[in-house]
Amino acid sequence: MENYTVVLFILAIMIGLSALADKLKLPYPILLIIAGIAIGFAPSVPKIEINPEIIFLIFLPPLLYDAAFNISFKDFKTHINTIGTLAISLVFLTTVGIAAVAYYLIPGMTWPLAFVLGAILSATDAVAAISITKGLGLSHKTNTILEGESLINDASALVAYRFAVAAVTGTAFVLWRATLEFVLLLGGGFLVGFVMARLAFLLKFIKGNTIVIISFLLLLPFVTYLVAEEFHVSGVIAVVTLGLSIAFVSNKVFPEHLKNQSKNIWDIIIFMLNGLIFILIGLQFPYVLSNIPRQSVGPYLIYALLITVVTLLIRMLRVFMQKMNLQKAFSMKKRKISEEALLDFRNSLIISWSGMRGIVSLAIAIGLPKTLEDGTPFPLRNEIIFISVAVVLFTLIGQGLTLPLIVKKLTSRKKIK
Repeated sequence: MENYTVVLFILAIMIGLSALADKLKLPYPILLIIAGIAIGFAPSVPKIEINPEIIFLIFLPPLLYDAAFNISFKDFKTHINTIGTLAISLVFLTTVGIAAVAYYLIPGMTWPLAFVLGAILSATDAVAAISITKGLGLSHKTNTILEGESLINDASALVAYRFAVAAVTGTAFVLWRATLEFVLLLGGGFLVGFVMARLAFLLKFIKGNTIVIISFLLLLPFVTYLVAEEFHVSGVIAVVTLGLSIAFVSNKVFPEHLKNQSKNIWDIIIFMLNGLIFILIGLQFPYVLSNIPRQSVGPYLIYALLITVVTLLIRMLRVFMQKMNLQKAFSMKKRKISEEALLDFRNSLIISWSGMRGIVSLAIAIGLPKTLEDGTPFPLRNEIIFISVAVVLFTLIGQGLTLPLIVKKLTSRKKIK
């Protein structure tokens, strides 16, 4: 089967299963992932390996831009304390937690390799979080926090990953240097995104040419990401800043009919990209499974399950700590914490349970170098990739299937009260 035929076949399945998911009242990513696994095991289908560069350049910019554009800048600012806590401190805390579990459980796992695995799985995924929670009737506050966290935490995870891989290859880790690089990556990404967003004001001079304006807006996220990466700053933060900035000034620059036309086009693009991503995630399982000795599959699945549970527990602990910290700060009036920024039990539990991993974790894992600088194979590369894929599947399918039940239970209990 030719590659282009496979792509068309996958797109057809994606559209059909998305329609079926609506009828079954299931999150459509779950069906697409299962379909991807089934397709991957089909003997006539060629092995499809994710290219990390394609994921980061073709898939990530439009998805991040769309999510950032649709988030309320005012609400984002209101919940910036919680978003920052989950997107930065929780990422590094999760990295350490996963590393500790991996080091003490997995045979042959060194501390540097354990931190590589921890960094790969430390961040939640914007695509997964938004797609799984869509249609569940979550509060605006919960959606804002989940989307805001997922938009920013990729940058934190990529920094942690970069230094973990450097440690494996023998480069010394220096805390102040890592901290400085993190600040420069985020600050540089913000600056690039802000500057690129200013280009949108040029569109005021061509208001009558709708096709050119929409085409420009479609191209802008990709260009912004490339410019940021060219300057060695965070392309993720640049695209998120671009989306937030354009959303903030859109009423001044774009007429209403233009925004509606642009939204219709973006909705189709995002639907197609989302569907492809979840099928690609499923397709990776048979591929990475073939690289693991048969007798090791069971133990490594158990390790992945334990890491998933530990990751969920760490997230719950940090979210509920944030809930208490916000309440304490609000009551003591020591910080500028508004009442709208506070979390209740319902918000906290849903946010805790919505920490799915996704395509970014897979792209980072598969992007692991195959050899070290001296030419020797990267230690436990196949094992790290397999565990990463398994954890992504466990979070997407396990949490994705149970989250609607939890939301329904909490909603019914709230109505009773």
